[in-house]
Amino acid sequence: DANRQISEYKFKLSKAEQDITTLEQNIGRLEGQVARYKNAAENAEKVEDELKAEKRKLQRELRTALDKIEEMEMTNSHLMKRLEKLKANRTALLSQQ
Repeated sequence: DANRQISEYKFKLSKAEQDITTLEQNIGRLEGQVARYKNAAENAEKVEDELKAEKRKLQRELRTALDKIEEMEMTNSHLMKRLEKLKANRTALLSQQ
């Protein structure tokens, strides 16, 4: 009876050691996954920050370009009015001659 118990305990010990080994392997694998996910998250945050900065830069450039367009349209309108006045003056001068 004692030998049977000893054999049973040896089997349980062997099984427990196998379970421990399996759990330690799982721990190692999961720690590796955590490290990879952490690196991926840090890289994603860095990329996100870079994209936000790029977006702000592009928005500034867009505002600048829109301001220039507006200014050029105003200048063009002003010049068109002056041109029309000059044409009208020329027509008036030609008709007087």
